[in-house]
Amino acid sequence: MPQLDTSTWFITILSMILTLFLIFQLKISNFIYPLNPESKTINKHKCTNPWETKWTKIYLPLSLPQQL
Repeated sequence: MPQLDTSTWFITILSMILTLFLIFQLKISNFIYPLNPESKTINKHKCTNPWETKWTKIYLPLSLPQQL
């Protein structure tokens, strides 16, 4: 039974790692990063729903302390 020749494995693995590293570096270098990241200003839209401005008796017992 012939022996497996492993003499070229080291250079093959090393060249593969180097090639992958270079490909990833090239991919990353083509990506454009924003210079000044700033948060977006969110405009709140005020809804005119009747339950936002008027509190009825339905909601009042929830805010009262519990009676034993």
